Amino acid sequence: MDFGFVFMGDCHIHGDVKFAEDHGFSHAWLYDTQMLGSEVYAALALCADRTSTIKLGPGVTNPASRIAPLSACGMATINSLAPGRAIMGIGTGNTTRRTMGMPAAKVAELEEHVRVCRDLFDRKVTDYSEGERHRKIKFLNPDLGFIDLNNRIPIYVSASGPRVAQLAGRIADGIILFGAVHPDLVKWMLRNLREGAEAAGRNPDDIYVLSMTAFYLTDSDEEIETRAVREAVGPMVASSSNIFALSSHQDPSALPDGLRDELLAFTDVYREPDAPVETRHLKLYEGYLQHLKDEHEALMTKKIIQATTLTGTKQEVVGMIEAMRDAGVDQVAIQPIRPTREVVQQVATEIMPLFN
Repeated sequence: MDFGFVFMGDCHIHGDVKFAEDHGFSHAWLYDTQMLGSEVYAALALCADRTSTIKLGPGVTNPASRIAPLSACGMATINSLAPGRAIMGIGTGNTTRRTMGMPAAKVAELEEHVRVCRDLFDRKVTDYSEGERHRKIKFLNPDLGFIDLNNRIPIYVSASGPRVAQLAGRIADGIILFGAVHPDLVKWMLRNLREGAEAAGRNPDDIYVLSMTAFYLTDSDEEIETRAVREAVGPMVASSSNIFALSSHQDPSALPDGLRDELLAFTDVYREPDAPVETRHLKLYEGYLQHLKDEHEALMTKKIIQATTLTGTKQEVVGMIEAMRDAGVDQVAIQPIRPTREVVQQVATEIMPLFN
């Protein structure tokens, strides 16, 4: 089992990323969400310059924030600073787009963006379109040191619903799950991954699987529903549960039976239909993934907390990770909502030695 960390895109985070590297973590992922944090490629460049082994990537970028050649150039630039350590994480931009009151990208747009980036990474001349204009493009100076295409850049697709999981199976090197801790959630996503891979003639076992989540060790089982625990992991619970619900809104029956009602309860937690459409997202997404909103607390049951985050006693959390591993997860990546180095230290000393 690999262990990674998920950080807010922050141009000052490189010290914490180095601290995680020094404590044995294999991956560092930075959110690409321009209305909430720093510019992700600037932050990744600083991380690349100050680390030597940890793998780095946006967790995740999206097709609507940048044109595909710019995404490819950004990743190839990070790969030049950290050869062989750059991984491109990309999804539909559920968070990034909604912080501006805009919809996420369509699945077809995600697929096209990945296609262009993959071709450019592979030194191909590829098709590129903007509106009615269709052109051939390629990197024109790939060997002058500006970018690195010699070390392969994997592409991982972030999925919280069946269609994107199937897309990941067809085209991606890896899949990123968000808040998928309960084995039923993991298996649901990986069934769709397998379906997509097999339809494309690929071996699904070759696709790397990581799950991003939050982490909190409690002293007792009864402590889980306290305010302190909810503040520590609640932002991840609300975000991931909301995205699961929205990704299956056309067919809620696709959600795992035992968790369907709990997930669907989060469908409208980032909606305020009576507020002005031009500004309602400004209030709804302020502090997103950083602070627990009071109106979300009543939904934070033990069941949903433990389905979407690694929360519980040490014995419980170890059991959760073992179940994730057995379900097919290769990496657990933790977003520290509490002080980062405190969480890094705790995971490194209490959890990771049991999985070496």
